[in-house]
Amino acid sequence: MGFGGAVSAMITSLKNNKRNRTSTFDKLERFQKEDNDKLYFKNTASAEDLLKIKLKLKKENKILLIKNCVLITIGFIIIYFLIGFVIF
Repeated sequence: MGFGGAVSAMITSLKNNKRNRTSTFDKLERFQKEDNDKLYFKNTASAEDLLKIKLKLKKENKILLIKNCVLITIGFIIIYFLIGFVIF
């Protein structure tokens, strides 16, 4: 047949790559929680703290948006002038 061992190497590779696959139901059985499990958070924040964080993030995002818009506008203007000089 003269495949030069390519088919044999492929079959060996496929056999070596086989693994036992766990089913989703097995995973769910392992990760089921008891009814008395409770979440515990060490850090707590008051409503005022959350509001301050929210306002700070909005302000930072607004500044970032303005910077991005300015940079994109300047880039388009530079590209516009470069294309204008190439055409004429």
